[in-house]
Amino acid sequence: MESIYRELLKTKKNFVFVGEAGSGKSEIAINFAIGMAGLSEKKIHFFDMDQTKPLFRSRDAKECLMDQGIEFHYQEQFFDAPTTPGGVRELLADENAIVILDVGGDHIGSRLIGVFAPFLNRPNTQNFFVINGYRPWSKNLITIDGTMARVLGMAHIKLENVSIMSNPNVGITTTAEEVLAGHEKVSDMISEYFRIDYLCAMDSLCPEIEGKTDVPLIPVKLYLTYEWNQQ
Repeated sequence: MESIYRELLKTKKNFVFVGEAGSGKSEIAINFAIGMAGLSEKKIHFFDMDQTKPLFRSRDAKECLMDQGIEFHYQEQFFDAPTTPGGVRELLADENAIVILDVGGDHIGSRLIGVFAPFLNRPNTQNFFVINGYRPWSKNLITIDGTMARVLGMAHIKLENVSIMSNPNVGITTTAEEVLAGHEKVSDMISEYFRIDYLCAMDSLCPEIEGKTDVPLIPVKLYLTYEWNQQ
């Protein structure tokens, strides 16, 4: 996994995670930030841009990130008003900073980053679109294409500047078989039009999955756990 991070850091400094609601963007973004900690002399800045829901937001794991020396940014939300943390533009432009944007789900969340489009489409930025084959918005090619069009359209991110991540899961009970089946389902649906660049899976499942896919595998440790979803 470290080799993937090092390769990305050779040419990229900004990493943006967008996609459908509930696809697992926050967990992946947290893992990226922690995985990159210590691999560069540049300071890592993590922005929780999610203002679309009260749960499964990376701010709930901010202590884990801060313990790794990562600067954590988010804006308190009042009366459901969509607010954006300060300093995003400056740090996206700062060559001495690594920036990770965890963006709220669907087109509603991606609307908040549209203003930063000139930075998001530069060669030093890597945008990731996360797809969970078990979510209702990924049931067929039409729904995937529609969600992608709305999300990228609102964010003003060009399709050619996007890498697709497959993150098939049904929660903490997910099995390796479900990961592979969900990934194959999405791959079969979109392969004629899009390429899946990475496959994500819970770290405990990766030993069973390695060697069964030709897509780079990214282990994901779960940080956003709550008592009510561990049953």
